[in-house]
Amino acid sequence: MRLNEVNFSDADPVDGYGAGFFRIAGNVHEGAVLTSVLGTGIWGGYDDQQALLALAGEIDVLFVGTGAEIAHIPAALRKALEDAGMGVEIMNSPAACRTYNVLLSEGRRIALAALPV
Repeated sequence: MRLNEVNFSDADPVDGYGAGFFRIAGNVHEGAVLTSVLGTGIWGGYDDQQALLALAGEIDVLFVGTGAEIAHIPAALRKALEDAGMGVEIMNSPAACRTYNVLLSEGRRIALAALPV
């Protein structure tokens, strides 16, 4: 088997997650998190629409992790993000983290906003 090292040049990968936290680029973040080419920080959840809209023009797709189970996000939030030109993909947080890392390794213009499991 041939192994290739993956380089994440534009943003930080998700190293792990657990009950109430995410580990991104070696740093532990408690609670909901937002990570993109602009950096990583705490996310205020679905009510923190401005943090997500600030990514308009910087990313093509936003992955929203809804916690341990997949769930709908508020319709007004989805509409605001799509109106700003972002694709929105909803999945549970573990799947969102994995998908984010794969596409990040391909150099895609993406971000992750995730609620903890």
